[in-house]
Amino acid sequence: MLDNFSRSNIAKNIKKLRQEKGISQDRLSKLADLSLNTIVNIESGNNPNPTIETLEKIAKALNVSIDELLKK
Repeated sequence: MLDNFSRSNIAKNIKKLRQEKGISQDRLSKLADLSLNTIVNIESGNNPNPTIETLEKIAKALNVSIDELLKK
């Protein structure tokens, strides 16, 4: 299980990468085949423990490694 620091980093990293690529939350949800609610909850920190499968889908949609999502 990830600690709060790691979780907040995941949320910040996903949001930063998404915005750098000019992708809306809605577009990312479609690219990652996830619900918009899932993306919103992860970015806002309301989803405290996204599954590795979810992180894999987001990483693939953003064309980055999972390491990029998890870095501090």
